Amino acid sequence: MAIQLQQALAVGTYLVTQRLRGRKKFPLVLMLEPLFRCNLACSGCGKIQHPPEILKQHLSPEECFAAVEECGAPVVSIPGGEPLLHPQIDEIVRGLVARKKFVYLCTNGLLLEKSLEKFEPSPYLTFSVHLDGLQAQHDRCVDRSGVFEKAVTAIVAAKNQGFRVTTNTTVFEGTDPAQMQEFFDFLASLEIDGMMISPGYSYELAPDQDSFLKTEQTKALFKQILTPWKLGQKNWNFNHNPLFLEFLMGEHNFECTPWGSPSYSVLGWQKPCYLLNEGHYSSYQELLNQTDWNNYGKASGNPQCADCMVHCGYEPTAAIAAMQPENMGKALSSLFGS
Repeated sequence: MAIQLQQALAVGTYLVTQRLRGRKKFPLVLMLEPLFRCNLACSGCGKIQHPPEILKQHLSPEECFAAVEECGAPVVSIPGGEPLLHPQIDEIVRGLVARKKFVYLCTNGLLLEKSLEKFEPSPYLTFSVHLDGLQAQHDRCVDRSGVFEKAVTAIVAAKNQGFRVTTNTTVFEGTDPAQMQEFFDFLASLEIDGMMISPGYSYELAPDQDSFLKTEQTKALFKQILTPWKLGQKNWNFNHNPLFLEFLMGEHNFECTPWGSPSYSVLGWQKPCYLLNEGHYSSYQELLNQTDWNNYGKASGNPQCADCMVHCGYEPTAAIAAMQPENMGKALSSLFGS
């Protein structure tokens, strides 16, 4: 089982509750960025391109809790930067777990092993370790040798201490499908709690703008990569709704749900998603009420959205689609591994 049953039931109950209340726009995952500072300089990420005065800032635990309460999403993803650089990250995680939020602490793994003593295993806490491929591929993506080995060592240590661990992989232009399948086989051997994958999309501040995928490239590449999973030839453990994976393969024509994964950072609530550099609101309600959502997603004609198939916009769409009667069987079979 990838998405654990407890989380699946909580999210399902949340979705039904929103529908019964007549709400059409509601968040599923809060992307909580407590700092932008990082100990790597990956070419596909632009977080550390912020000015030095921004990189020095970080959210307090109280600011994090207030954002979580204001938003109300059942799942909280903590990316960065590198969250383990935050001096109070353990206090932030404890507070979110106490609020029974499902926390995914995203890390490059460099500080994970020595930080494990700060945390306690919980069904509400998952370490999501960034790995973009096997050793040569990953170390090339993060522009530093030895990172893959250190991250894998940390994964094994975390699992041995009873923590939930998933991996997070971004697939870029030029990825070899066979090598990615070999990578998935390797991750399966680590007995992690699930793999997360998403196509790379043009983040405006990223130094490398040449490796991001276009729509048809994404569909063709993911179809090649995921066909053994689709045919049942590989029992890869994905931490995704299967409808999202089928969407990446070109089997569904989903629209983006841009309000499904709002992003909050030291700059405020980002307009309208973390991939676009359009400014920030001071409150979640302002983001929800003042954004012209018709300007985003493929159907809008917005050129910035034309090729995007990233998880933050389309995983919420897949989650909502899974609640439809015709899709319930697939969602349930995915949960129970049948």
